[in-house]
Amino acid sequence: MHSQIHSIALDSSKCVGCTNCLKKCPTEAIRIKSGHSKIVKERCINCGQCIHACPRRARYGVTNSLESLSKFKYNIALVDPVLYGQFHDSFTPPQILNNILSLGFNRFFEISRAADLITEFTKEYLENHDNYPVISSSCPTIVRLIQIRFPELIDHILPIDSPVEISAYLARKKVMDSLGYAEADVGVFYISPCPARSFSFQKPVGIKKSRISGTFSVQSIFLEISKNFNKNEAYHPDFYPSYKGIGWAKSGGQSKSLNISNFLSVDGIENVISVLEEIEYHKIKDVSFVECHACTNGCIGGSLNIENSFVARNRIRKLIDLHCGVKVKIPQFSHEDFRLTESLKPLQVTQLDENISTAIQKMQQIEAVLGTLPNIDCGACGSPSCRALAEDIVLGFSNKKDCIVILKNQINSSE
Repeated sequence: MHSQIHSIALDSSKCVGCTNCLKKCPTEAIRIKSGHSKIVKERCINCGQCIHACPRRARYGVTNSLESLSKFKYNIALVDPVLYGQFHDSFTPPQILNNILSLGFNRFFEISRAADLITEFTKEYLENHDNYPVISSSCPTIVRLIQIRFPELIDHILPIDSPVEISAYLARKKVMDSLGYAEADVGVFYISPCPARSFSFQKPVGIKKSRISGTFSVQSIFLEISKNFNKNEAYHPDFYPSYKGIGWAKSGGQSKSLNISNFLSVDGIENVISVLEEIEYHKIKDVSFVECHACTNGCIGGSLNIENSFVARNRIRKLIDLHCGVKVKIPQFSHEDFRLTESLKPLQVTQLDENISTAIQKMQQIEAVLGTLPNIDCGACGSPSCRALAEDIVLGFSNKKDCIVILKNQINSSE
């Protein structure tokens, strides 16, 4: 039986409790109990590092199957430019888009269109606000990370919806207006490079309700298309050749589209945490915009992709160069329609106790227990660090015998 935690699930038949995922988790959300990996859901930011780290592929992202298309009368595929980087250079974006339609979709809508709209909003926002640096809101993992670990930086997050949600609204509206379908009849499915996106649709942040009907992984769509790829269709007229929008697939693409010099682009969750700490301590002052990606190389490094992120990054670079001279018409739209409507609030990871006095006592107990532990953070106990083990012991989830060093000392002393 597979257990689902947020948008990441575990195949327990493959998990051997090796601790690789535990060591890679940036928020200490993983424990090893009874020989299997467990996720503390309050701590999880759905970054997918555990999926990357697992040598047995026991962790995987939860997405929909193509059978989900049968629930709707009309289906739209939201295509992230990340998908283009998964295919060899000989496969062009228009050909890829044509083959997506062969999977049962009635229409596609490229995320790069909404990316260009957000670029225009960001330019205007930077001109009229001075609460620098402004932090991109495009990566849901980063938004959740800030809510959990850097709540003081919430006000720095760019207050506009994600390009995926904006694309969903525009795509569905176009079909409803032109073909007369009711909203409930139109399914909008995102081809996602990471599990964080899937979770953001289940529990949206900054908006009341997501406009997404479901998700498919980039990997699964790549494999479906590759089975019977048809290269006869050379060009699809609806392909949107925006080099700036396509550039959003890789780290730095969003920043470069702004045509500013004082930006900072950082990828890889550990690097992001380091930079956010610098911002929190007011050590970074000469930057107006910060683009953060949890995955190495940006969205092309997502755990639901299939291609090596560095190879995919190079392919996206070639597409950017190829379409660099192409001018696209960016439609007028009201920025206010897509600003975040719900306030972003700090997320409490662990509540030691509802009673403040009891909570303080437990904090003291945690410090006392920590003093008896070896403080080598080996992870062999099933907790990511000795402090995490001390907390687990006080909360009743573990005991000192879980510590291999203490257990070994007890055995040696009894001999």
